[in-house]
This record gives sequence, C-alpha cells and structure tokens, in this order.
Amino acid sequence: MKTDKYRSFSELSQHENEGKDYRIEFRDRGSRILIMAIHGGKIERGSDEIAYRIAGQDFSFYAFLGVKTRGNKDLHIASLNFDEPRCRTAVNSAGIAVSIHGHNDTQSEFVMLGGLHEEIIQALKTELENAGYEVRFPVAGRAGVSANNICNLGRSGKGLQIEISRKLRDRFEAQPAFARVFADKVRGVLSRFIPLEKTTDLNPR
Repeated sequence: MKTDKYRSFSELSQHENEGKDYRIEFRDRGSRILIMAIHGGKIERGSDEIAYRIAGQDFSFYAFLGVKTRGNKDLHIASLNFDEPRCRTAVNSAGIAVSIHGHNDTQSEFVMLGGLHEEIIQALKTELENAGYEVRFPVAGRAGVSANNICNLGRSGKGLQIEISRKLRDRFEAQPAFARVFADKVRGVLSRFIPLEKTTDLNPR
C-alpha cells in the first residue's frame, strides 16, 4: 500500500493551501448522524457526491475536497490519521459517523462495508444485497475497525465505513437516478438506527 505524503492535516496544511489546493465543506444540520467524505474531490472521485446524496437535507455533511490541477493523491490522509479540526469537532459531536470512500477497482461494481457498528453493517448488507448490489466485507487495512479510525470517533464509539469501487462510482456519475437509489437505501437503514443513538445513551468522550 502506498504511503501517504502527509501523516496529518497539520503537516498537510504547512505545504498545501486551502482554496487553491483543497476545500472543506461542512453543513451542520443538528443531526446525530454525520456523513463525510475525507477523500473527496479529485482524491477519490465521486465519494463526496455520494456522501452528499446520502446526507440529504437532514444528516450533517462534511467533505475534504482535493481541487489541485494535478497531484491530488498527495492530499490523501489515512482515516487513522485524519485530524482536520472541523472534521474532528463534527465527528466528536455526532452519534454515528459514516465515512464514504472510493475503492480503486475498475473491473467490478461492489460496495465494501466496514467500521465498528456491526448492527448497521448487517442491516445495510441485507438491504443492499436485496437491491442487487454486490457487498464485500473489507480486506485487511480497509476494515475500519480501529477505535482511532475517524468513522469510530463519534459519541457512540462505533461508526460505518463504506468503500465503493471505481466502476460503481463511474456508473453513479453517469446515471444520477441510479445513484439516488443507492443513497436512499443507505439513508433508510441509517434512519432506522437514529432512535438507538439518543444522546442520553451515549458515552461522552
């Protein structure tokens, strides 16, 4: 696996310029669910559009977007090291954080589900497979099961990491209606878990 150029946002920000090299979008909708794309824009193309569709008008949304003319892969910071302050604040305030990523596979259309929220993972796996999507469990290094993974830093201590193959993301881009169906499936499952994530039931960090 290729080593990231930067090990943290503080290191990245010393060499890259906000507005010119990257942008940050955040919409606080007061939701217990945060949908985020920490490798958006030209880093993992299409991941932020999918995250935005899932967030809709009621889930909170965060995206770190690579906007350089070239070399956007340099802006990739691993989920274990992603410490951009606005994102960390948003995640720490959320009950469940859902991180959308792009897998680089161009041959197959599939979704990989990881993270520590096993109940949501199982429910979403069932929902997506019933809708005809291929769902794979992640290989080592993509499982999102570390307590330090950005998706698991919400107040519940467990989140969800969704990786979407490049081929499927390309289809989402070409067929917006198809992308909306996927987003609605994810939203539907997440909405069922909102009552389980009441603030009084969470362990503050």
